[in-house]
Amino acid sequence: MARGNLSETAQARIRQLILDRRLGPGDPLPTEAELCELLDMSRNSVREALKALQAVRVVEIRHGFGTYVGSLSLDPLVDGIAFRAAVRHRQGEPSLYELMELREALESGVIATVAATVPAGDLEILDGLVRKMEQEAERGAVDVATDRAFHLALYRSLGNHLLSEVLDAFWAAMRQVRDDLEDDHPDPHRTCAQHAEIVAALRAGDGPRAAEAMRHHFDGIRKRLPTV
Repeated sequence: MARGNLSETAQARIRQLILDRRLGPGDPLPTEAELCELLDMSRNSVREALKALQAVRVVEIRHGFGTYVGSLSLDPLVDGIAFRAAVRHRQGEPSLYELMELREALESGVIATVAATVPAGDLEILDGLVRKMEQEAERGAVDVATDRAFHLALYRSLGNHLLSEVLDAFWAAMRQVRDDLEDDHPDPHRTCAQHAEIVAALRAGDGPRAAEAMRHHFDGIRKRLPTV
């Protein structure tokens, strides 16, 4: 079997071992020597597999301490999506629009459900973030961290951690590409108004109005995207 195939086989077996033993982030894995024996594979194959799995956050190698189940974060997904979008954009493809449309479809599709479930405490958090945006707008620009916090807080009430992580991954990927292209010149006061309208629709429990407010927000982003 080719060396690359051996590494892929070892990766698959280590993933299965994590599942079979019901391990979670931070749990220790068997030592490298033990993995070689358990998987009946060479040290080189196991070592290459662990390095590959570390790159995608499945495992974490702590030198001098051992190997543990990784954070399982979506950071590799963010980097992959952002790099793909940047490359294709430079090839003349509408990759930024595609990325934005995917994020818009997800957020606009979910926001109506939020309108029916958002608790008062989350509305207070969103109000506070809008006020913070307004203060930042007076200084010339809404901080990207505030915008990110707003979109994360929107979906807190759903209690769906995977949804929150995926939405945040698409937010981060689009942000990364736009930073690389030096594309970010929104009207900060308009940005505040758009976010305030989303909160107003949620407070009214009006799902269709919230979805329309979200689409209007993305219309503003769409107009600012660079043409290919």
